[in-house]
Amino acid sequence: MNKQCVIYCRVSTQKEQQQTSLVRQQQELHVFAASLGYDVAAVFTDEHSGYDVEREGLLDLLDYVKEHRIDAMCIQDETRLGRGNARMAIIHMLQKQQVDVYTLSDGGKIALTDMDAMLLEILAIVEEYQRKVHNAKIKRGMQRAVQNGYRPEKNLTTRGNPDGRERIDVPIETIVQLRKEGLTFQEIATTLRARGFQASKATIHRRFIEYQSRLED
Repeated sequence: MNKQCVIYCRVSTQKEQQQTSLVRQQQELHVFAASLGYDVAAVFTDEHSGYDVEREGLLDLLDYVKEHRIDAMCIQDETRLGRGNARMAIIHMLQKQQVDVYTLSDGGKIALTDMDAMLLEILAIVEEYQRKVHNAKIKRGMQRAVQNGYRPEKNLTTRGNPDGRERIDVPIETIVQLRKEGLTFQEIATTLRARGFQASKATIHRRFIEYQSRLED
């Protein structure tokens, strides 16, 4: 079975001649995807400026790659993805989902300049430190609550509270691995639900913090 990809086509206006361009892009990209060994899982289109990220087709695409096992995205050229800062933001979001971007104009993976690569690396570093600060604040708050007498385990039916909740079983190894890959807690929750684990974003985050605390003890 071939790997899965999505196709994205964009034109800047809704003029009639642009409709022809959308059709042509789709036809060419289907052939291009096949030449790369990908099966096309879905096609998304927009008739909107590339400077704007609020595009229905693009937003639907980003949701789709989060919910499905998508390996790559095929576009005509890098400007179809976006222009200016919008382009880099979208590439960064796709990288977080481990989606490779291929362009027909490059004949392969999108060609990034040294400046593009440096910017993406900086964005990844900043996001990682933001996560660390956020997790540290939550951990400190939990530690203070416990010091003041809060016992979260007493909210579980298995710990003596008949009105409490059952502790939800989640695969902590998978959570840790997905975090290393850059997924948010909401994205991890969505991924686990697709695998049959019914856990909320809050539960996923709590188990991850518990895991980190055990490592530091």
